[in-house]
Order: sequence, then structure tokens, then C-alpha cells
Amino acid sequence: MKATQTFILTLKEAPADAEIVSHQLMTRAGMIRKIGAGIYNYMPIGLRVIRKVEEIIRQEMTRAGAIEMLMPFVQPGELWEETGRLQKMGPELLRIKDRHDRNFVLQPTSEEVVTDVARNEIKSYKQLPINLYQIQAKFRDERRPRFGVMRGREFIMKDAYSFDKDEAGMRDSYMKMFDAYHRIFQRLGLNYRAVAADNGAIGGSGSQEFHVIAETGEDAIVYCPNSDYAANLEAAQAFSVAQKETSPLQSLEKFATPNITTCEDVAKLIDVPLHQTVKTIVLAADQLDEQGNLIPQAAKIYALLIRGDHVLNEVKVKKLPGLQDFRMATEAEIAQSFTSTPGSIGPIGVHNDVIVYADLTVADMNNWVCGANETGYHFKGVNWERDLPRAQAVDLRNVIAGDQSPDGKGALEICRGIEVGHVFMLGTKYSEAMKANFLDEQGKSKPLVMGCYGIGVTRLLGAAIEQCHDEKGIIWPLSIAPFEVVICPVSYDKSEIVKTTADDLYESILAAGIEVVIDNRGERPGAMFADWELIGVPYRIVVGERSLKEGFVELQARTDAAATQVPVGEVLQRLSSVLDAAKK
Repeated sequence: MKATQTFILTLKEAPADAEIVSHQLMTRAGMIRKIGAGIYNYMPIGLRVIRKVEEIIRQEMTRAGAIEMLMPFVQPGELWEETGRLQKMGPELLRIKDRHDRNFVLQPTSEEVVTDVARNEIKSYKQLPINLYQIQAKFRDERRPRFGVMRGREFIMKDAYSFDKDEAGMRDSYMKMFDAYHRIFQRLGLNYRAVAADNGAIGGSGSQEFHVIAETGEDAIVYCPNSDYAANLEAAQAFSVAQKETSPLQSLEKFATPNITTCEDVAKLIDVPLHQTVKTIVLAADQLDEQGNLIPQAAKIYALLIRGDHVLNEVKVKKLPGLQDFRMATEAEIAQSFTSTPGSIGPIGVHNDVIVYADLTVADMNNWVCGANETGYHFKGVNWERDLPRAQAVDLRNVIAGDQSPDGKGALEICRGIEVGHVFMLGTKYSEAMKANFLDEQGKSKPLVMGCYGIGVTRLLGAAIEQCHDEKGIIWPLSIAPFEVVICPVSYDKSEIVKTTADDLYESILAAGIEVVIDNRGERPGAMFADWELIGVPYRIVVGERSLKEGFVELQARTDAAATQVPVGEVLQRLSSVLDAAKK
């Protein structure tokens, strides 16, 4: 391709709202142009990268036995009503009405539609297993769209859905997709990790996320450097880290803490380590009547105990009985169940109706410090059984670096990651709700057992840039670069020998099946080089009069500090060799 036919739209400066590197560089490189909050045009250079990512995905999905189809971007709201997600999805689900006042949604995902396909088309176990996928635009009405394509409202996603006759089949389909995802991200040339994850709003019995490792990632990834263990911080299992107590039990002592309400300040006041304190977090769970209406003043109150230096994991909390839809308790609710104002509350002497959970670490602690349930006072020397009944011990906290790995193979470390893929074992959540059944070998009707598998296609572009860039611009992995090589002729519009040599090289490289672009714009060398370094083409050939007099051109990789002189007659051979080596 010739640069004059490529619609190059580079900018020297990024827009003021571009907060992260990928947003800045995608805009400056002319890959995207914003037309609304979280909504972008993908310009020709950007679209070339998208199509390369899609092609790798399609090849590996086909290899895994998945079948491509296309589902509508606009979906009937009645399908979402069947699963209850029309209400549960909240404001992220954009709802619209047609001229007949019928409800529709802009799809954020397609579980309902594909389940409708399955219930209408799959009748017998003989049609199973089957895996249907699409690469399609999605829309999620983010409250605060930001970070360019990383958290936009409209995006492209590959979503796949497997259907099996039983759980064993579902797990087999799941593993095929899990393996396919590994191949996809390896071929994309990215440093990534597969991590255990929470199922979130999708539901199901198990899931794993795929994260591109990058310092700007929104997610914390917990991993063991000595093993394959990795998990999202939300899903990482936390063990007790309490030291075995060998000293005698201290006596319970109440002490004044006027105007002191945090564990940090209490620890400083009495000169004890922060890890010897325990904070009490009070939650409430509203109760509904049979019609689903809120019962006034009937909320159940929960007291959660975690060590003063630990952080509560809300995802883990939501898995506790009765706390799926928890909220923070109000001051009035706290006053009713405790005899103190917030800042001095604790688990000793709480109202009998309060359900108390202790984190595993707290359950193993002795001689700890907590609120005394009297405003302006705390206890020290608190011990289980003597001072209060033992609470139910559960995993409530976020892990921290240095915690023991669940597989026992070392200490955990934490890095940042960008979620680009997610695989779920859905089970029968959607098939039961939508009555998607099949006849098994005995002729009995059973619900289809499902899995679903997503990859954020456009988010992958941002993630790749966050991981692969320098002060000059983007450094694309070869597999998804918009072009493999760019020819930069110096004085193309002024020197006949430069123009002739550059054109001949372009034709021979193009004929060899290499993705090449020639910059025939007649730009100054500095501006020309800066454009292609910003865009991130992996290899550059510079054709200039001075080097041509000696029979050479310059070949340079995007990450090399200096160019290599190559005889004109050997350029194609040398380039082919370099590309072959890079693709291995």
C-alpha cells in the first residue's frame, strides 16, 4: 500500500482528555477519532489492526471447533425479561423503544439471544456439543467512560457460547476455549496471565480471566512466581496470617479514645502494631416481602471483623448467606444494634440479632484491640471465648504481597493487569430461565448446559499499546502491526534514483506476500520517521541517495537503536529472514 492511499492522520499532541498512554497514542497515530463520550470512529490504520486481531481469533476459534454466526446489535427486551436481566443489569444496559412502544436493548452481551437460538434449533443430544460465536459491536452505558478504547461505551467483542448435554461436556468445551485463548494471546505476542476470577453479573459456577500485564491496568493480579497459580485480587483465596500466640492471655482493659475513630490512630495512641487491631464493618441487607417490596426497618445487620491493616473484599462478602445485595448500615441502624457511634463499635456486647463474621486471620488472633461499643472507648487484650463467643470464620479480606500461595509453592506477589478475555462455566442458569431444553438418550427433557467466552477485541488494541510503547510511540507485536515494514524514501519526489529503487523494492516485497507500505508523500526525513515510529510499524527500510551510491539501503527494527546497511539486491532475502525469525 502507498502512504498517499492510507489516510495518515498523525498528531503532535494528544487531546486533553487522553489520560493514559494508549488513548494518547491511538489518537496521535490516527487510529481513532472520538465522536461522543466513549464512542469512537476507527480510522483506517486502527481498523487494519482490528482486522488482524479478528483473524487470529477466527483461526483459533475454528481450530477449537466453534462456528461463527452473527446476532443482532439491537435485541428484543422481552428476551432479557425472561432471565430477569432487563432489571438487574441496571443503567449500563441501554434500553430503547420502537415506534410501537416495544422494549429493545443495545446488546452488551448475547446470552439471551443465543439461548433463544438454541431452544428453537437444538432438540436432541445428537446435535450436541455445539459452540456458536460472533464478533460484533457491543454497547455498555458506562457511568464514566474513560481511557479511550479501554473503557468506552461502544466496543467490539468476540463472544462465544457452548451448549452441552451435561456438566462433564461443559467442562470439556470450557477447556477447549481456555486452550484456544492461550493460543490467541500467545499469537498476539502479548505478556499475559490467566487468572481465577469472580463470575460477576454473568453468573455460573466458575470462571477465569485473561489479563495483559501492564502497570496502568485497573485490576490487581495475584500470582505465585514459583507456580502457575494466579487470580484476580477479588477471587484470590486469603489464608490466616495470624502468628501463633505463645504469650499468656492479657486481661481485658477498656481505655479512653476521645475523638479517635480509626485503627491507625488507636494503634498510635497505645503504641501497638496496626496488625494487632481489629475493625468492625457494619453492613445491612434489606428484606423484601413476597411481592418484592422493601419491608421498612427490617434490614438484617451484619458485623464483619477484619484486621486493622487488611482491606475488606466486597466480592467475597457478596457470597456470604444473605449478603448478595448488601449495603453499608446507616447510623440509625448502627445505633439500634450497637451501643456506640461509628468509630468505637466492636463485637463485644452487640445485639443478639447481629450476625457476626470474622476473617480467618481475626479468628486466630489473641490479645487484640477493638472498639468497646461505647463512644470514645476501646478495648485491648480481647480474646475469643473469654470475652465474646467465637464468630463464624470466613475469608473476608484481600490478599497482600507475601501471603502464602494457595498451592503452597511460595509467597504471593501482585502486579497490575488489563482484562482482555473471560471464560465462564454458566451451567443451566440461562437455559432453565428460558426453557432451552433437549431430549437426552432416554428421551427425557433436560436443560442445555452452557459456557460463555469473551474477548475484548478493541480493548486488546489499548492493552497491547499499554504494554508495548516507548517515548516515540507504539511498538506493535509483529502479528498485529498495521504493516510489517515501511519503506521510507528520502527525497522521493526529488531524486529519480531514490524513487526508482524504492518503487522496485516495494513491488518485490509486496510480491513476496509481505505487508508493506511505501511513504510516497515526499515528507522530510524527520517528519516521515516520526510518523512511522508513532504508528509503530515493526521494520523500516530507508532509501537515500548517499547510501545508494554505495549500493546499500538501511534496515532497522522499531526497537533497534541503529540501522543495518543491507545491499540493495539482498534486501528481500534479509527482510524475509528477519520476519521469519520474528514470527517463530
